[in-house]
Amino acid sequence: MEFQIHSIEELNSVAQEIISQLQQKIILFEGEMGAGKTTFIKVLLQEMGSTDEISSPTFSIVNEYEIPEGKVFHFDLYRIKSEEEALDFGIEEYLYSGHYCFIEWPDKISDLLPEKHHTIKIIAEGNQRTIIFV
Repeated sequence: MEFQIHSIEELNSVAQEIISQLQQKIILFEGEMGAGKTTFIKVLLQEMGSTDEISSPTFSIVNEYEIPEGKVFHFDLYRIKSEEEALDFGIEEYLYSGHYCFIEWPDKISDLLPEKHHTIKIIAEGNQRTIIFV
């Protein structure tokens, strides 16, 4: 599925459509720095029913949020240096917890990711965004 976004107000309907299509709980977010990955994750979490204060886990690496059906773990792996570092903080426990895992910069742990997952790619072109959901 591919969506063209011209304003931030359009993100809610895109999030609702993607949520309705989710079949996996591991969701990888790809895109350049500043493309809007964290912004879209905030919208997804709100549409999934989270009332938590949502922020980027840039320094904490992982944030945990509550939704009506359980938990969502939001990872920003930009700062990790190796897959070993991810293993040290217990990434596998999160990935196989049965809870949603939203992962920014998934290429940092590509060998650790479960085979079954979704990918959301955000391409920024000026003020327009293209969101590709696979």
